Amino acid sequence: MSVFLLQMAAIAGVDKRVWARSHIPPGARRNWLEKYTGIIGNVVWLLALGYSVFLPLQFASIWFYLGLFAFVIGVILLVTATVNFVTAPPDELVTTGAYRYSRHPMYLASLLICLGSGLAALSWLFILLSTAMAICFHREALIEERYCLDKYGNAYQQYRSRTPRWVGLPRRNHR
Repeated sequence: MSVFLLQMAAIAGVDKRVWARSHIPPGARRNWLEKYTGIIGNVVWLLALGYSVFLPLQFASIWFYLGLFAFVIGVILLVTATVNFVTAPPDELVTTGAYRYSRHPMYLASLLICLGSGLAALSWLFILLSTAMAICFHREALIEERYCLDKYGNAYQQYRSRTPRWVGLPRRNHR
């Protein structure tokens, strides 16, 4: 889970505008459920962060190797998406690199890292926390999409029409 702290430090250290872009602005439209989902997601993330320190890995088990595989894929995706994010112009939509295959590669990477950790430790509690985080991430992704549609308009609509929300090959627009 310390991977996420390193990622936040990297984003914060680049530019204030990049850090600001990495969060949903306070003025973004949210209903009461979306406001509380964000808070719950952060609390669950903090619980998972604290609990992860005590997770004993189940070395030499199939669960360890499955979890390690998911974790490594997640870390690679998180690093790639973070580099794509911080190197893009701060006032522009990020659509290249990992963002070409997923509109939310950082959320997807976080889920892979957390589920991989839970599997490698064979901790059903950690897998449950990861699932709760995934539900909150999905809600946050919907808010981000609505915000990006308001901010970037047609450019985001075109991006959304060709790029899957979670993962997949980019779709071609047939006109």
